Amino acid sequence: MDTIADFLTRIRNATIAKHKLLEVSTSKMKQEISHVLLENGYILDYKIESKNKIIKIALKYYQDKISVIQKIIRISKPGLRKYCKYKNIPRVLNGLGVAIISTSNGIMTDKEAKIKKIGGEILCYVY
Repeated sequence: MDTIADFLTRIRNATIAKHKLLEVSTSKMKQEISHVLLENGYILDYKIESKNKIIKIALKYYQDKISVIQKIIRISKPGLRKYCKYKNIPRVLNGLGVAIISTSNGIMTDKEAKIKKIGGEILCYVY
């Protein structure tokens, strides 16, 4: 089972159902993706409970209950991995969205990877 796809689907479903809080089982990859989402303003906050091994994510909405995360799409799948060099990193919505990339220096956005000149596996697009 693809745990990253499950994580992204849970976020997508929670935003559609307009939940304020989301609880997901934890892993290092999920923690880093949550950190990238927080840095780029897609979620309000996240908290890791090591006792229960759960990540609690506070989702972010505009005033009229429209989610900040409009779409979150899994790109690289276990059956078909998508890698790219830093020169070929795609722009999401002409720079308005974010591509989350797993590199040798950790998980980062497409903009950070271009600045550091590091390629890697494209995990997902968020906009």
